[in-house]
Amino acid sequence: MKNWSGFLQWSPVEIFYPSTENEIIDIVKKANEQGKKIRIIGSGHSFTPLSSTDDFLISLDKFAGVISINKDKNQAIVKAGTKLNVLNDLLFRDGLALENMGDIDVQSIAGAISTGTHGTGTAFGNISTQVIAIKFINGLGEVVECSLSNNVETFKAAQVSLGTLGILTELTIQCIPAYNLFLSVDKATLEDVLLEYQKLNENNRHFEFYWFPNTPYVMTKKVNVTTASPDTSSFKTYMQEHVLENYGFKLVCEIAHKFPSSTRKVSNFSASLIDKHVKTNHSHKVFSTPRIVRFNEMEYNVPVESYLEVKKELVNWINRHNYDVMFPIENRFVKGDDIYLSPAYKRDSAYIAVHVYNKKSFKKYFDALESIFKAHNGRPHWGKMHTQTAADLQSRYPMFEKFKAIRSTQDPNELFLSPYLESIFGNAVS
Repeated sequence: MKNWSGFLQWSPVEIFYPSTENEIIDIVKKANEQGKKIRIIGSGHSFTPLSSTDDFLISLDKFAGVISINKDKNQAIVKAGTKLNVLNDLLFRDGLALENMGDIDVQSIAGAISTGTHGTGTAFGNISTQVIAIKFINGLGEVVECSLSNNVETFKAAQVSLGTLGILTELTIQCIPAYNLFLSVDKATLEDVLLEYQKLNENNRHFEFYWFPNTPYVMTKKVNVTTASPDTSSFKTYMQEHVLENYGFKLVCEIAHKFPSSTRKVSNFSASLIDKHVKTNHSHKVFSTPRIVRFNEMEYNVPVESYLEVKKELVNWINRHNYDVMFPIENRFVKGDDIYLSPAYKRDSAYIAVHVYNKKSFKKYFDALESIFKAHNGRPHWGKMHTQTAADLQSRYPMFEKFKAIRSTQDPNELFLSPYLESIFGNAVS
């Protein structure tokens, strides 16, 4: 087995593809009887070894689809293995849509919420905040139901759980009526964006930007609701999203990989290609973008009030010390929430994501930038690379011990704790 970037590899003793809840329960009972651990995999988009195991691996690819739609309440009950791109299409057929999304739609809905996956927009939380009820099979093979109004503490733990409470089976999602979005991509200077990012967040439903290392330039993305109809097929859109942002970018990544001394020139060349681009489409067709260039990623959440200082420290280090990474750095902004293990717990936040082409070494680069994040009370995105252990995380999450207590109740035999997850939950003082 490999994850999407190809960095992680593992060999489970057995892989299961259950299609019913009873089959999932039987697998849990079998694992308990045989003394095996269980991990769950969606699309393999995690850069941390959340799915890695030498024991049992469960894929929910056959446990997918919409169970029911309540149009009066704009709610959908879906199976946990449903991929986001499939879910979006199914919701759209019934006139519904997700309120917000990230820019990749190939993950399973369970994987997306379990790792705290997010989009951007200061009025919106991560994807987990759109889930209002959860059903899962715990480590004893019991069916557990929780929601905003029932079994609330368990629900707050299950919204972002890293797959350690149990195997998610059904999610109730609060949707909104389907809507269209207008996307505007443009070029700006980093200096100007850092002066204006608060206004840009206030004036746009969604705002994010990508800084090209060792250059003064960024690519900005502004997204807003529109009543205009979707564009007809556009050659310019195809050139922008498929040719320039994917095949063209893959080519420059290869050049920088084979000729490291050219990295800064290549980064400047890539920045020079940023051009104004607009698009109108259904919301899910605007949020998601194709990604063929494979990379490894680290992403940290920092308090929004610390964002400017963190960003300046990152830029200073990169401009002085980085000579071989040219992947743009992504900057997004989200609303705080009350989910126990959400990186945005009780704080409005900025997310900063750094990437390295998957053929290149990332350790020195990630280590240096992570030290800056950690100095500013940074919390890692659970699906992205980080080096924090239980002792580190306990001090950063006020509800860490509460989550651990709930986890122990739902999984007393530690069925869902791999060695990696033991390093996160097993060593903090209880």
